[in-house]
Amino acid sequence: MFETLKSVFRVKEMRRKLLYVLWMILVIRIGSQLPIPGVDSDVFKQWFRSNTGDAFNFFDAFTGGSFESMSVFALNITPYITSSIIIQLLTIAIPALEEMHRDGEEGRKKMTAITRYVTIGLALFESIAMTIGFARGNIVQDMNILKAIVVIASLTAGSAMLMWIGERITEKGVGNGISIVLAVNIISRIPSDMTTLYENFIKGKTIAKGTLAGVIIFAIILVVVVFVLILNGAERRIPVQYSRKMVGRKMMGGQSTNIPLKVNTAGVIPIIFASSIMSFPGVIAQFAGKTNGTGIGSEILRGLSSSNWCNPSQIKYTWGLLVYVVLCVFFAYFYTSITFNPLEVADNIKKQGGFIPGIRPGKPTSDYLTKMLNYIIFIGAVGLIIVAVIPFFFNGVFGANVSFGGTSIIIVVGVVLETVKQIESQLLVRNYKGFLNN
Repeated sequence: MFETLKSVFRVKEMRRKLLYVLWMILVIRIGSQLPIPGVDSDVFKQWFRSNTGDAFNFFDAFTGGSFESMSVFALNITPYITSSIIIQLLTIAIPALEEMHRDGEEGRKKMTAITRYVTIGLALFESIAMTIGFARGNIVQDMNILKAIVVIASLTAGSAMLMWIGERITEKGVGNGISIVLAVNIISRIPSDMTTLYENFIKGKTIAKGTLAGVIIFAIILVVVVFVLILNGAERRIPVQYSRKMVGRKMMGGQSTNIPLKVNTAGVIPIIFASSIMSFPGVIAQFAGKTNGTGIGSEILRGLSSSNWCNPSQIKYTWGLLVYVVLCVFFAYFYTSITFNPLEVADNIKKQGGFIPGIRPGKPTSDYLTKMLNYIIFIGAVGLIIVAVIPFFFNGVFGANVSFGGTSIIIVVGVVLETVKQIESQLLVRNYKGFLNN
């Protein structure tokens, strides 16, 4: 491991790329502390803490605390993530986008440009909505047209800059820039979350009880991380055999290969989709000042809030957790269905003279892949739900109010693995041993 680290810094190009990534991370963290002109960060922090445990915790975890301090990066990279998901979904529904997607490098550039425009539009819309909410809730004092324009421009420009930084990291650094920005934001919240756990379960306890609580917390986090590693790496390999054929005077083909179907085919997308849908009504209600009511609408909002799930004193709100589980399973199947086409894969195998042993080419192969995929998606969705529900359980039963959860751990572990693999592949090109080699 240490020899590999030395190899990374021996290569001038790799050293430059890693230093560029570190420099961009420093810029991100500095921007996360710069307040928006005309906005009192202390007033906003006080308002945010009065709503702790509700819809904003999920959003603040993804922004690395920028939203809580209302910095210029308060919107962070979330408009870009939403834009990317929307464009990816529309690719299936709009033939022009689907054709563009298949157009190779030129089509990819056009898709990237469209995603950027949609990102700016979403950031502008969210900035306007937040500014209106600030004005109505009197969170920003002495709001006027000029101050509103400054707030909107700052939020939109901050989101656009983070999108630019993410793309520059991808181009000039190592790894996927957008994923790295998101992972850095999540990691930046871990120290404060560890402090919260310490104050809730260790501080003021006897040495024996405090040590036991610390060991249990460490063991739970370790088990979740290991489970996520297993979930990310698990795959079902479908064997494919290619028939031999005569090309000139030589016999070609006849090799065996496989189709790797990842157990977690949809990644963290189902959890992000489900969490966003569940938290959106609460965010709107907070800005509109329609919380803590006694009507049926307020009861629905409490059920949708994850802070009330798994709480022994609030058993009636367990229905919200059930809705969350159903949404996770639904989006796992939905997202996989638009990213993996069994019929197209079966046709490609048939055109190349391949077949799955024991399965006839064509439609039987497509049906077999669909059947296997349905089993795998369900297993992956159950794994995702287990990882996501563990933090909800401890938050509800023990009051461990922390911002990071299963979603955050899955993202961070996935980004680290992806970045390490990219570094390893670039080192192997230069005949160095990689991180993952023995």
